[in-house]
Amino acid sequence: MIFRTLGSRGAEIPAVGLGTWEVGGRDTPDKSRDREHIETISRAIEMGYTHIDTAEYYGGGHTEELIGEAISIFSREELFITSKVWPSHLQRAALHEALDGTLQRLRTDYLDLYLIHWPNPDVTLEETLSAMSDEVQNGRVRFIGVSNFDTSLLKEAVAVSREPIVNNQVLFNIDDRLAMNELLPYCQNQGITVTAYSPLRRNAVKTSTEKLLKDLASKYSASIQQIMLSWLLGKDGVVVIPKASKLEHLRSNLEAASIVLDQVDVRMLDSLK
Repeated sequence: MIFRTLGSRGAEIPAVGLGTWEVGGRDTPDKSRDREHIETISRAIEMGYTHIDTAEYYGGGHTEELIGEAISIFSREELFITSKVWPSHLQRAALHEALDGTLQRLRTDYLDLYLIHWPNPDVTLEETLSAMSDEVQNGRVRFIGVSNFDTSLLKEAVAVSREPIVNNQVLFNIDDRLAMNELLPYCQNQGITVTAYSPLRRNAVKTSTEKLLKDLASKYSASIQQIMLSWLLGKDGVVVIPKASKLEHLRSNLEAASIVLDQVDVRMLDSLK
């Protein structure tokens, strides 16, 4: 496993994490596959996925419950757990209550990383980040960050937060690459890790992109999905959180971290439109 450094404090986050969106439901609980999901998360941890990403919104909180059940048999200190607070809970009292629920569902005393899931223009960043910084001081959160923030809003968050903003989780993949223009260079300069969610998502398949991915997959004896992940992981400070339910896909995603693309191939992928 490769790691990324979080901010200036020297702590590390595994560069390949386990995404859990739609595990146990979308915005409401779906308990029809609970045992399967718990088993998959447990097997993933055994395989090397020590970084698990979730949110209070996922499955109406049920996803956190499933993770809590799965991680209960493992050493908490060996895991890196990220969760996100929903925009309607960004006021001080609501955030503290939301964190109470998240910790209870996850069966843990602390989060490694707590993110603002989406910005809420009706609540000041000062209030939200002050409340999150308090939770760092209280020992219930180790690090704080944001999600779905553009560069301008991220700069504002950095300016007003007492605790360092160490992570911004954004949509980033071979097709959705807006983050490369301004956000990623800013984050790299500031020592802020960028977590790419939906790193394997494809939009309308373009023939030129598909051909290049297939050619590179053949060249590196890899899958197209591994090439897509390797391209992201080759960028300084980038973390990926692909979701997978099959063991072979979990293993394949993890192995993508060991594939190093040469600079000519990276430039070709970078130049795709």
